[in-house]
Amino acid sequence: MKIKRLFVIAAISALFSPAFAQSGGFGGFQLPKVNLETSQEFKDVNYAGDDMAYHTMDIYLPKEVKESYPVVVHIYGSAWFSNSSKGMADLGTIVNALLKAGYAVVCPNHRSSNDAKFPAQINDIKAVIRFIRGNAKQYKLDTSFIATSGFSSGGHLSTLAASTSNVRKKAKVGSYKVDLEGDLGDYVKESSAVDAACDWSGPIDMFKMNCDEPRKWGNTPEEVLVGHDYEDKYSDMFKAISAITYLDRKDPPVIIFHGTADNVVPCCQGKELYSELQKVGVKSELTIVEGGGHGFNMYSQENLSKMIQFLDAVRCDKKNK
Repeated sequence: MKIKRLFVIAAISALFSPAFAQSGGFGGFQLPKVNLETSQEFKDVNYAGDDMAYHTMDIYLPKEVKESYPVVVHIYGSAWFSNSSKGMADLGTIVNALLKAGYAVVCPNHRSSNDAKFPAQINDIKAVIRFIRGNAKQYKLDTSFIATSGFSSGGHLSTLAASTSNVRKKAKVGSYKVDLEGDLGDYVKESSAVDAACDWSGPIDMFKMNCDEPRKWGNTPEEVLVGHDYEDKYSDMFKAISAITYLDRKDPPVIIFHGTADNVVPCCQGKELYSELQKVGVKSELTIVEGGGHGFNMYSQENLSKMIQFLDAVRCDKKNK
């Protein structure tokens, strides 16, 4: 367990170290400058109506000029520790594949766990989605299809946005009350619901990160996010930040990618999410990558194509309803 803890700390630290930056492969270690083929880019758009950098986002439109584009909000991974990593949000892999497939991509910053505790992070993502609907014409966004995507902690927020699309603004999990929607920004009357979600190596069951029991060592990213240690009296808080808590048959489709060699977010998390989605009857797909790590060896052309095919199929199904 000590070795695992050291590995996680090293991985998280590497996310913010230029020495570990890479142009491909690993979602958290990419260079800020990636050449994307776009028709337009809008940088540092503030979605909250304030002057905070952690409430800004970048919008990328595909190279082929059209009147509007379906949208994917892609969220970076950082163990919720970063509030400014939108420029490293898998641009050379996931974002590039989405753009080539004709999707507009929105990469937002969000508050870190040091800026504010949960539910600030999901409140930010929902504010992004509402902003998209409120400004669709200005940015050429087709709001008939909005999906979320994310790597690691971004995968958590992506899946949570999907599983809470049909949840009341204020939910109660056991004895814990949580405002999942928030009132951030100028578009509070717009919907924050999404039509699909992509989960790349994301944690989804926070009280049982090893899928059978809580982690044994303290000060984990999940504990920092909640602001409490793993104790039974705080179990409802950990359940409240877990995507599986809110799953029901009305949730949008979800595609999941996880590696068997992931030493940061155990592969059982992806398997558990898929199992729970199947139980409630939500359309879902699971790709387990043999030897895949926490981002390493995950972004193959095959997997990126699976993501695009899944999103295209969901769009087609929605149009035919």
